[in-house]
Amino acid sequence: MYQLRLTLVALVYKAANNFYGYQNPLLLQGLEGGKVGMLSSTLLSSVLAPLFFVPSLAITLTQPTQLKQLTYDYVIVGAGNAGLVLASRLTENPKVSVLVLEAGVSDQGVIAAQAPFLGPTLTPSKKFCAVHSTVSAQRYFPDTLYDWNYTVVPQEGLNRRTFAYPRGRLLGGCSSANYLFHQYGTDEDWDRLSANSGDPDWRWSNMKKYIQKHEKFVPPVDGHNTAGQFIPSLHGFNGVASVSLPGNNQTIDSRVLATTKQLKEFPYNQDMSGGDHSLLGIGFLQSSAGGGVRSSSSTSYLARANDRPNLTVVINAYVTKLVQTGTTHSGLKSFRSVQFTSSPGTGPTPAGTSIHFIALGPMTATARKEVILSAGSIGTPQILQLSGIGDSKFLKRLNIIPVVDNPSVGDNLSDHTLLPNLFSVQGTQSFDGVLRDQNAVNAAVEQWVQNKTGMLANNVVNNFGFARIPSSASIFKTTRDPAPGPKSPHWEIITSVRQNFYFNPGIPSPSSGSFMTIVAVLISPTSRGTVKLRSSNPFDRPLIDPRYLTTDFDVFTMREAVKAILRFTKAPAWSDYVIGPFGDTFAKAKSDAQIDAYVRGLTTTIFHPVGTASMSSPKSKSGVVNPDLTVKGTDGLRIVDASVFPFVPSAHTQGPVYLLAERASDIIKAAN
Repeated sequence: MYQLRLTLVALVYKAANNFYGYQNPLLLQGLEGGKVGMLSSTLLSSVLAPLFFVPSLAITLTQPTQLKQLTYDYVIVGAGNAGLVLASRLTENPKVSVLVLEAGVSDQGVIAAQAPFLGPTLTPSKKFCAVHSTVSAQRYFPDTLYDWNYTVVPQEGLNRRTFAYPRGRLLGGCSSANYLFHQYGTDEDWDRLSANSGDPDWRWSNMKKYIQKHEKFVPPVDGHNTAGQFIPSLHGFNGVASVSLPGNNQTIDSRVLATTKQLKEFPYNQDMSGGDHSLLGIGFLQSSAGGGVRSSSSTSYLARANDRPNLTVVINAYVTKLVQTGTTHSGLKSFRSVQFTSSPGTGPTPAGTSIHFIALGPMTATARKEVILSAGSIGTPQILQLSGIGDSKFLKRLNIIPVVDNPSVGDNLSDHTLLPNLFSVQGTQSFDGVLRDQNAVNAAVEQWVQNKTGMLANNVVNNFGFARIPSSASIFKTTRDPAPGPKSPHWEIITSVRQNFYFNPGIPSPSSGSFMTIVAVLISPTSRGTVKLRSSNPFDRPLIDPRYLTTDFDVFTMREAVKAILRFTKAPAWSDYVIGPFGDTFAKAKSDAQIDAYVRGLTTTIFHPVGTASMSSPKSKSGVVNPDLTVKGTDGLRIVDASVFPFVPSAHTQGPVYLLAERASDIIKAAN
């Protein structure tokens, strides 16, 4: 992966410099001392030329000072997974004007935002996690242009480790930088949301219609026969965003499928999208990609609005607070203005706590109808608190004047934890061999550039699945089952023929040998954390404390997942392939106590935060938004992003957020 990263960084560095017209010092640092000569000049030119041939995106401005007006019908904060869905849907009415403020940069010309295999390399902090102190943390995850560069506070349940907490900081947000997994959660997830909020229209029976609006299921890039790999009736074929099956066979695919026949514990599942079709079992990954190219909210929803003069998107626009614009007769506080400033780039931050901006002074945009926060599960509670919406006692300690007292803001953070389990395997047919060979890396890049096929045109994962802890497990004598229902999983299994593809410095990355990684993910966690302001300075990164593995259920489930993965590799299908667990800690983890120590020492996160502005019924004293996504105690303000989910869904979160945003668009249209 090191060789591929150097090749990629050289491309991204040149692309960013051409786009911005200056040399970004962070990307320069990423070139490892100037080692950019990984590609011939001819190949480099062939890569860069098609990257910069892109269509214009509505009215896209690179600086806030380029705005010719500051009043719109809607002002959307955040051009991520949900924000661009809203922008696209609301501007279907040519009489409606929308301004989108995005703190990050453009995704145009960024090869890692386009080639599916390269998703993990777009934000280097995804690679550098699980360090042991805040001091060493600075060494492992330098700031990067495409990431918010957050870190978590030392985690008590993880031996007080701290690590990077990636969030996409570019058009498309995390949909431009994630691992492309695409599911919708189970019907039980959505029915629980409906019951929790008191709104029957959040039930799956209503929400599933939005799949048809959102999804455009397309053939895999290699064109193979997909019979038996998905269920057509569960999908949309005429929607906006592309979804596809793997198009590059991995050497372990046949062994994974054989295991589903050999072990009843891991049955085959023909379709892994969820809904009212069970997610339990192992099947083929569905990725947010089509034709060998990532399909993000930018390349799908924003692209379809290219020719709309009623849509204005501004990148490098950093929102510092919402501005109260009045009070209604019923006492609700109106928030229809947004204060923001210019943020053309980030700079080195020795203390690791602040973002350095070249600010050009505050500006204010006003919405005639609504301000919509789509800043994500970290950004949204940060902006709310900076605006005086939050726990009044906490805000006063930071010298912020409380406007709406709501202690739920920034609470209830829920996330999926992740543990990569590395196995030594026989043979040489793995990604490891390719990534160590610079000629092979160059060939893979050139193949993708020329025809969008090959290794880079596909995800690093082909097969994955979901499982439950048996109902007879001892943990259920003291803990209520946290899953939303019997069809919903407790943990996830992900397989790939790559060492440590969810990079973890706690696991050594040898320079030789072949490896397989089987990842365990906690899907129904009971631990809850917080996102709180560090100070009243809007440029200070917030304090993120997910409180991972702080409940008995979470530790028990991760322990049982490790045991299950070891059973998985003992199936006959692996007898001539798997040598054994790699690393002394993993290999020697036999007893429950040893497995728990292994889990606590290496677990990190798969980056699916939700819940920090959670939805609840209008009568509930807890929660931040009503079922219609309006912020409690306010007027003219809604939140549409993953922060409104009270529970983390049984899925990688981009799929559920797409459905959330599609319904939110209908709600907003109907209300105005």
